[in-house]
Amino acid sequence: MFNQNPQRCLRGLKSEFTDIAHRAEKLFPILTHLTVETEGKKDKVLYCSACRAIVDELNYSISQIDPKKTINMGAFRLKPDGSLTDKKVPLARSETNLSELLDGVCGSMSDYALHVDPDTKKKQYKRFAPRSSDAGDFPDFNNFKFDGPEGSNALQFACESIVEEFEDDIISLFAKETDHVVDKLCNEVSDHCKGTKFQSDEL
Repeated sequence: MFNQNPQRCLRGLKSEFTDIAHRAEKLFPILTHLTVETEGKKDKVLYCSACRAIVDELNYSISQIDPKKTINMGAFRLKPDGSLTDKKVPLARSETNLSELLDGVCGSMSDYALHVDPDTKKKQYKRFAPRSSDAGDFPDFNNFKFDGPEGSNALQFACESIVEEFEDDIISLFAKETDHVVDKLCNEVSDHCKGTKFQSDEL
């Protein structure tokens, strides 16, 4: 290799280092995921926060859809006069829309960071990035612990784990406009917030 043109050698080395960097980048999320579930024990604060964040993000996304919009379910109903009519349901809480929202919900975890209540010292991941509808209602950033990409990656993997395991339950709860979804999903269905300080908290 060293008998070749020096510039060619440097280009070859640069290419090898770039390849190593790309491999390391792909391995980082896996290592983060392993850290989150060290010794098979899930971080209660992390997973409870992720579960609550999923509910909050879905509720917000649903609220942004015109409740009058409907979607054709691909089925027909027989009317009293013998004619057929398309079966339509509200778009916002349709299975199709909820599935699409779930596909992207974990991407919002980058807008969250570990929050420490100054009075109770309770820790939970909360949204620090205001939405367009918040009208300048900014949180106190002094109470957040920004851990860089490590924190948001860990929360994202916790989110993805919950969505993968409980996707059908999540869709069912939101499709029925169930009251207290956060309690049902995070305390009863997934058990991630059961026995924590967040169990009876409102979002």
